[in-house]
Amino acid sequence: MKILMIGSGGREHALIKKLLESPKCTKLYCAPGNGGISRDAEVVNIGVMDKENMVKFAKDNEIDLAFVAPDDPLADGMVDAFQNAGIRAFGPNANAAIIEASKVFSKNLMKKYNIPTAKYEVFDNAKKAIEYVKIHNTTPVVVKADGLALGKGVIIAQTVDEAVNAIKSIMEDKKFGASGNNIVIEEFLTGPEVSVLTFTDGKCVKPMVSSKDHKRAFDNDEGLNTGGMGTVSPNPYYTDEIADVCMETIFKPTINAMNREGRPFKGCLYFGLMLTPNGPKVIEYNARFGDPEAQVVLPRLKTDLVDICEAVIDERLSDIDIEWYDGAAACVVMASGGYPVSYKKGIEIFGLDDNGQVENSIVYHAGTKYEDGKFYTSGGRVLGVTAKAPTLDEALSAAYSAVDKIRFDGAHFRHDIGKTK
Repeated sequence: MKILMIGSGGREHALIKKLLESPKCTKLYCAPGNGGISRDAEVVNIGVMDKENMVKFAKDNEIDLAFVAPDDPLADGMVDAFQNAGIRAFGPNANAAIIEASKVFSKNLMKKYNIPTAKYEVFDNAKKAIEYVKIHNTTPVVVKADGLALGKGVIIAQTVDEAVNAIKSIMEDKKFGASGNNIVIEEFLTGPEVSVLTFTDGKCVKPMVSSKDHKRAFDNDEGLNTGGMGTVSPNPYYTDEIADVCMETIFKPTINAMNREGRPFKGCLYFGLMLTPNGPKVIEYNARFGDPEAQVVLPRLKTDLVDICEAVIDERLSDIDIEWYDGAAACVVMASGGYPVSYKKGIEIFGLDDNGQVENSIVYHAGTKYEDGKFYTSGGRVLGVTAKAPTLDEALSAAYSAVDKIRFDGAHFRHDIGKTK
């Protein structure tokens, strides 16, 4: 099979490395890719939102499977465009991808179908939103931009003043553009966070192994929210008993709700959960593999990913068994100095090893370019340094050993991945 991966980050690199393990994959392209991806796939200079040229390339090159990985092209109907051209594509249609593209939609869906989530209110007017937080005066409070914002559209305000500033920043200053035309203000939930990625064909839902993301930029969960600074799998707080509760109260009801709304979801549906004292609740949905959750979940996948993609597309997911490797995986993100605010690009990276630095480790490239035999930084999150081992402590030790062998000016990473709630 000829496969086309759409995207350019660490998630896409992890997916590519897993797809390459399949004997069915004979040729793999990635558009637009990055420096590290160029070592594993043929990169194609087409932007992720360029549906017309993406479809043309797929036709011209007789692509058998297109895999749409990022949120923006999913919400914009990239899968629909492939399907309309007769090309098999993995990922939800635009009308289903709205579950991530609009926080207002997803919160209203949960309320309508009694799926446990935080209490919330929706606002399209900054003045009314500010009045609301001042009257209720309960903090911390969570302020969310309605639309897509690279995983950064959520602000946890510790005080009323912080909440007011967040509302003004999103709605008046348009920090996230049109994504902030509407906002959701919701109660702050407490408890361990869990990320559960699932495969679903719109009828059957099969959870992957659990993971835990670390969003804050610095150690001890300090600093700004990022796209993710590291992950571990499995999540130590996610027991078999909790998994059963989530399946019955969250996973199945969400798939059923989307069907009842005429928006059947096929692809990878991500559940961001909080294990509260009152049971598991949904913080957010993503319509695709998480990044960097994919970097610890995919190395543990034993079943051929191509087979799973085909089963999802053909709505026969219930017919296949999905197997996972025992043990654990850990990913430490090496980011550019200044991320997630402003940072330099084009800094040379030293110490990279095609074999993954240390035994049982692998380096996923998120923001790199490759020129004249050298790697350079080209994004905020640069590398996802991942290791697999029998225990989480061993996986973390190996991942940090690999990090120690890589260097670039200004590099920063968290030292407490897997150690904090």
